[in-house]
Amino acid sequence: MQNLKYYKQFNNLNRKSFFSKLTGFVPTYSFINTSFRWQRNFLLSFLSNHVVYYSTPINLTYSWSFGSLAGLSLVIQIVSGVFLSMFYTPHIDLAFASIEFIMRDVNNGWLVRYIHSNGASMFFLVVYCHILRGLYYGSYLKPRELLWVSGVVLLLLMMATAFLGYVLPWGQMSFWGATVITSMFSVIPMVGPPIVEWLWGGFTVNNPTLNRFFTFHFFLPFVIAGVVLFHLILLHKEGSSAPVADSAGVDHTPFYPYFFVKDQFAFFCYLLIFSTLVFYYPNLLGDPNNYILADSIHTPRHIVPEWYFLPFYAILRSIPHKAAGIISMLLSLLVLFILPFINTSLVKDTSSRMLFKVFYFAAIADFLVLGWLGQSPVKDCYILVGQVATVYYFIFFLVLLPFSGSMERAFVYNFTIVKPKILDALRIWVSIFLFMVTLLIFTVSIINLFIYALFPFFVILFFSRFCRG
Repeated sequence: MQNLKYYKQFNNLNRKSFFSKLTGFVPTYSFINTSFRWQRNFLLSFLSNHVVYYSTPINLTYSWSFGSLAGLSLVIQIVSGVFLSMFYTPHIDLAFASIEFIMRDVNNGWLVRYIHSNGASMFFLVVYCHILRGLYYGSYLKPRELLWVSGVVLLLLMMATAFLGYVLPWGQMSFWGATVITSMFSVIPMVGPPIVEWLWGGFTVNNPTLNRFFTFHFFLPFVIAGVVLFHLILLHKEGSSAPVADSAGVDHTPFYPYFFVKDQFAFFCYLLIFSTLVFYYPNLLGDPNNYILADSIHTPRHIVPEWYFLPFYAILRSIPHKAAGIISMLLSLLVLFILPFINTSLVKDTSSRMLFKVFYFAAIADFLVLGWLGQSPVKDCYILVGQVATVYYFIFFLVLLPFSGSMERAFVYNFTIVKPKILDALRIWVSIFLFMVTLLIFTVSIINLFIYALFPFFVILFFSRFCRG
């Protein structure tokens, strides 16, 4: 490639001028050196092909740095978790005390524990941003279907690992969260109750449960690391996607030093936010009830999972039937697997799809509303809004995403190049109908939210100010 050729020439010239003038010594190689034979060693050849000279689209933005930040978060979690496991005791009588021992008596134990607990939140934040970027720029489309599927598998493994880790401190939320989540398996016909008994190691959440959860929590991160390796293999096989696709590979450049420096900048921004969270607000994202020793007799008034589970927990609570709610929660994750196979758009970038862009940002707002509803108390108004938000969540992935592509293809492609067909015209009217229904549902949810949640607040605020005056 022309860019790579000029870069090599500049690097050699720069190396000779500096080293020869200052020291009189010309080194045999630099980090990127045309005279050094990278291919003579397997490890150096791997480094050359997949890091140094890895062909990268030149127009990648900083949103592509979320992938490397996710890998960094995984390393931080594994290293800090290994150190914590040296002092943690997986026993119901000693687990809570061992956490206090780590926080109070182990040298810098408080720091390692806060890094691990807040690192999980940063990990999910980075991964959610990574998924949203993939949805926006169509990174799940052909030929990267398996890459997307492997990423969804990683998300499920992350959620399982995070849930297991949340149980280990053995606080009130840990105990009751384990009880609620493991009880969900009981809805499976015939094999459900035996699975629950196997997870519990008995008939209640007890010491065998904690031992098994600790074992799985220690083991799964290494499984995640293996799947990450497979994810990277698929990425380097098909190449990175780009905001504007370039199948010819003309506008590509080596990963080093351009995107290496770009990822470094993203890493320092990540480190700044992470450090602020660890040193100034370490308990911001934690639940106060989890600082109380687990008690099987006293149930917390409001059981809430960690913030990164809240949208899916809201979907679970929005449906009054237990089995239907659990199935809906599972489908809200499994629906991500089929996205590469139901999309009908000819354009990957959402910035060029005005109709789908509206649906996309409405889906982000819907996801945030579900997260807010997940930590709200169980009331009729919140349940109603949660049901509406759940409906839109599934409509977006199962209806709007495929049919918006058909509509855009019919309007842009068929009307300008070929004559529209009957099937495309039918898809247009179906898409318009579904869009109007979705808009109606969204409007009703906003009105209900205002009537049941915001209107009483403004009334109370008005009368309080009126009485003062």
